[in-house]
Amino acid sequence: MNKIMRRWELPKFGRENLRLVEVPVPTPDAHEVLVCVSAVSLNYRDKLIIQNGMGLTPDMPFTPGSDMAGTVVATGAGCHRFAVGDAVLGAFSADWLDGAAPGTGRDLMPALGGPPLPGMLSEYVVLPEAWLVHAPSSLDAVQASTLPCAAVTAWQALIELGHLRAGQSVVVQGTGGVSLFAVQFAAAHGATVIVTSGDDDKLVRVKAIGASHGINRHSTPEWAQAVVALTGGRGADHILEMVGGDNLERSLDALIHQGRISVIGVFGGMGATLPVGTMLKKRATVQGIGVGPRRVLEDVIRAIDRTGIKPVIAAQHPFSDLQTGLDELDRGPFGKVVIRGVEHSEDNKLRMNSENE
Repeated sequence: MNKIMRRWELPKFGRENLRLVEVPVPTPDAHEVLVCVSAVSLNYRDKLIIQNGMGLTPDMPFTPGSDMAGTVVATGAGCHRFAVGDAVLGAFSADWLDGAAPGTGRDLMPALGGPPLPGMLSEYVVLPEAWLVHAPSSLDAVQASTLPCAAVTAWQALIELGHLRAGQSVVVQGTGGVSLFAVQFAAAHGATVIVTSGDDDKLVRVKAIGASHGINRHSTPEWAQAVVALTGGRGADHILEMVGGDNLERSLDALIHQGRISVIGVFGGMGATLPVGTMLKKRATVQGIGVGPRRVLEDVIRAIDRTGIKPVIAAQHPFSDLQTGLDELDRGPFGKVVIRGVEHSEDNKLRMNSENE
């Protein structure tokens, strides 16, 4: 049997250089598993890696893509965590199993789809079994593929580090993947959720998944005052800062005394303006969030299965239509954009089932 597969490769940075190639299906070594990739969820990070590497210098050609759901089809010697046929997800922060994040913080933490670790935009991948978790039983592969980066980031901010409690108020900025998971998790924990967005249609849609209030940041540029009014003059207990830049100062204005700001996004720029006097007066906690360990992904999966939360899927595209998916990501979708994998590819099924006679 001549087993080959397709994968996306980047011989040099730039979307125009992405190419779909055929290569042999890899074989797992000891303590590794071969996974048939069912779906890959796209993240803003993937777009940056393709564009310029985010300061990383991979050996080219490089395969991008961080979030993966698939099925184990072979195991190497000594594997004990998974068996053939198990549905699995890749853990985004592959070597971070639990506890404090490894490293010094001077460099980006290694993660799937960011050099030197392999990318998931491949019909089959070989990974150490420690880098995988069992997929949720309540989601299909397309839905499950959205969890490792976006859902874990939202959970890490609100629950793991933020210790969110029922009755608190949460401000979620925007309606991207992390933001929509944050709305669902906060609502499930009994919090009042306020969403800011520049799109009235998205503000209507976000209420269907748990938001209590929506503020259009264009028609209400002083949205911090609106948050204070909606919370009866108290301010928000927790704000997910997705913009950065000058917006961080407005987030601080909207915060309650001893409240918390989780800094996640940098759409407004890598710099930020933060008046120290106000931060000291409010005794505010401002913390950067960078996804989370494998154990938090497992916590998220248990919560998903118990609550029935369903990820919001904006679009899904065939494996060969990666460029279309990246275009969708550029437009700022309401929810996640997913690239379907090998189980949806009829030409690959024929290729894998063929025998050389």
